[in-house]
Amino acid sequence: MAITAQEVNKLRQMTGAGMMDCKKALTEAEGDFDKAVDILRKKGQKVSASRADRETKEGVVVTTVSENGAKGTILSLTCETDFVAKNEEFGAFATTLLNLAVEKGATSVEEIMALPFENITVAEKIVEMTGKIGEKIEISHYEVISAEAVVPYIHSNGKLGVLVGLTNIGGDVEEAGKDVAMQIAAMNPVALDKDGVDATTVQREIEVGKEQARAEGKPEAMLEKIAMGKLNKFYKENTLLSQQFVKDSSKTIAQYLDGVSKGMTVSAFKRISIG
Repeated sequence: MAITAQEVNKLRQMTGAGMMDCKKALTEAEGDFDKAVDILRKKGQKVSASRADRETKEGVVVTTVSENGAKGTILSLTCETDFVAKNEEFGAFATTLLNLAVEKGATSVEEIMALPFENITVAEKIVEMTGKIGEKIEISHYEVISAEAVVPYIHSNGKLGVLVGLTNIGGDVEEAGKDVAMQIAAMNPVALDKDGVDATTVQREIEVGKEQARAEGKPEAMLEKIAMGKLNKFYKENTLLSQQFVKDSSKTIAQYLDGVSKGMTVSAFKRISIG
């Protein structure tokens, strides 16, 4: 049967698929719009499957904080090329997914993927988007933190985001939170403090310290002590509260926050980076 340009355009408006894809789908479906939508979705599934092994090194990071400022959420939606990542529709889709996740109280990527979205699931919608743009798309990370105050930060390129949770708050919380968030973005600490560093990392640093000391010809009896000294240096350089404040190296982050308001500190943070 003959498919009119108006019908093709209507399906395109409904699905966002390309003109030729819409025409082919309508022809195959003999003008039935519901069948044509299913055909386009199936095409998307095929595209998605064929690109399953592709790497998604581009994308956007989006954040949101609850009205009372006590709960923050961060999500990264990734794709294959910077061209797609910079597309307004892609960025809007990431924000829509984040808002949906917050609304439904999702706590993981798996929970988000199972949420209803326009009469299908988020997982199915992502397959549709994959078919539409021809690139692999995935929700790479999703994190939620709660604190007395949560402050978000998105780096200017949109590919790096941070949430900082503060406790014992006082003074200019927003400014302090942003300062700490920018510190996290720049310095990428492995943990909040030394108690948060996993045992495997601690043991590795001790062994590396011993080998370095041994290579320098230090006595075997001194290796443990030297390694522990190097471990303490690792803590100072790689755990947030012990790091030197980038804006004022005479202070650690802990000292900076305590100076803003006595006892204020970081209770949690999340950092997501794409690429």
